[in-house]
Amino acid sequence: MIDLSTYNKQNYDPGPLPRRIAWYVVSLLFFETRLPWPYSLKRTLLSLFGCTLRDGLIIKPKVKIKYPWFLDIGAHCWIGEGVWIDNLCQVTLGDHVVLSQGAYLVTGNHDHKKESFDLILAPIEVQSGAWITAKSIVCPGVTIGENSILTCGSVATHSLAANHTYSGNPATPKT
Repeated sequence: MIDLSTYNKQNYDPGPLPRRIAWYVVSLLFFETRLPWPYSLKRTLLSLFGCTLRDGLIIKPKVKIKYPWFLDIGAHCWIGEGVWIDNLCQVTLGDHVVLSQGAYLVTGNHDHKKESFDLILAPIEVQSGAWITAKSIVCPGVTIGENSILTCGSVATHSLAANHTYSGNPATPKT
């Protein structure tokens, strides 16, 4: 049985409160909006908030990024409309990665076996050339191998090998 009165986030600290509030406001105004702000402005704002990024990022409207200081983006990546990068810890995107519309990358979960519902964190890595298609989910601790595809609506609950196409929940290789 879960007893939320005993919840313990185990000293999790995502950074100073003023920084988080400033990012929240910037995110609402420039990233989560439908307004098509220039990519160059969005890249500049991400950099100012600690995101490591290389040349060529395309980032569409209505994108939600929890903490840019836990985000590393390779060269020539595309982040589609409605993507949510729920990065309580590190998310790394290699070069030429595509996150299609509505994709969800989540680095945090809770230990449902403990009464205190402890926070569990694990980083995500999406290696170069990978494509996370529309409405797909990448779970905590998962690595998506180079040039792999996670098809529409699929859920990656475990790491996916390079050069394969995966589908389903949990995602399995397509033959």
